[in-house]
Amino acid sequence: MNVEDILRDTLREQAAGAPPAPPAFADRVLAARRRRRLRGLASAAAATAAVVAVAVGVPLLDSGSHEPPPAGLGTDDGTLARPGQSPPRDLIAAGDVALAAYCTGRTVERPDGQGVLERTYWLLDPATGRYEKDDRWSFVAVAPGLRTAAVLERGLPADRIGILDLATRRIDRWIPVGHGVGGLAYSRDGRRIVATAYDDDPDLRVRVEREGGGEGWMSEFGRSSRTGFLVLDTVTDEYTYAPVPADRDINARQDFAFSRSGDSVYAQVVGGKDGLQQFYALTGAEIDAPAEERYLRSDVPARLSPDGRLAALGLTEERQDRSWSSVRDPRTGEEVAKVRGAELLAWADDHRLIAWERAPGVAEYRPRLVLVTLGSDKVVPLSGVRVPDDDFGTLEWEPVFATR
Repeated sequence: MNVEDILRDTLREQAAGAPPAPPAFADRVLAARRRRRLRGLASAAAATAAVVAVAVGVPLLDSGSHEPPPAGLGTDDGTLARPGQSPPRDLIAAGDVALAAYCTGRTVERPDGQGVLERTYWLLDPATGRYEKDDRWSFVAVAPGLRTAAVLERGLPADRIGILDLATRRIDRWIPVGHGVGGLAYSRDGRRIVATAYDDDPDLRVRVEREGGGEGWMSEFGRSSRTGFLVLDTVTDEYTYAPVPADRDINARQDFAFSRSGDSVYAQVVGGKDGLQQFYALTGAEIDAPAEERYLRSDVPARLSPDGRLAALGLTEERQDRSWSSVRDPRTGEEVAKVRGAELLAWADDHRLIAWERAPGVAEYRPRLVLVTLGSDKVVPLSGVRVPDDDFGTLEWEPVFATR
């Protein structure tokens, strides 16, 4: 089967029901927007040529309406859009994926003169469909089904993991762990959690000189206290620990996440190639990437489509009013389509994705959550515009997605 067959079959399935989409973790790196903008400017000329070349072989984008839907639009396919809300107050969802939570962050100075990024979460209340502030947690991962979340208390690394009931906002149970942990991610089926272990707070910040004068805070790249990871069974609460020596160039926070099958984990490494990823067996041994994940990027959260036949990749073209990202055959790395969006966050189903996309008519990059479709130029706004903050010491509201 060639790449044209893959795309043709995928588009044909639009009229049929879509299987569940995998959960996407999305606690994004503070400098992602700046890196994305620089990468887009550097590759614009080459990406334009690629658009023309791919269009010869595969029909990619047709024209579509760019009119935003009314506030609070709900459709027959389960899409819930809040184009007038940023940050959102009411449930945003598309296909089998929902915005389960979001967080903001600010840097707080410690007595030793260092700073630490302190997150504040807004979690979905399943009963009301609204996002409610919960400032008790330093890190949150929401399980598939939107009923529970794994949480870490303030002051990382934490020595226990809480399982939070999202309906009651009460801790169902605490799970003590023998290693301090600073990051969490669920497996695709929700039966396991991978917790990243650190010796020190992975959200530490150092003072830097800001462009134009003054000081700000940012993560100290290239240094990390990461020591390994724990794999926790959410049914038995038993866990195993795998040490991973910090002998690779990684950032202060570089959390692990499960591969699609759950048989291994991966994390980003810093190198000359954007989105470089390293996979590990559950024992901690370095391994080759699974065949279907070899061409994925660690900094593109959407990764594989629910049926595993398409891979969401990075930004390839950006103009003042719109962007396109690449969709590829996961086993060959060949591009089969381009889809609207500057950053692909989660697959809603096998032919639609949730993405950050720039608001039209604004020279500066100002993103909003949108729903995009393979084979169409149509963009459905899901949230209001997120106003950028150039202060390195803050974190703009960042989405946390989960299957519903």
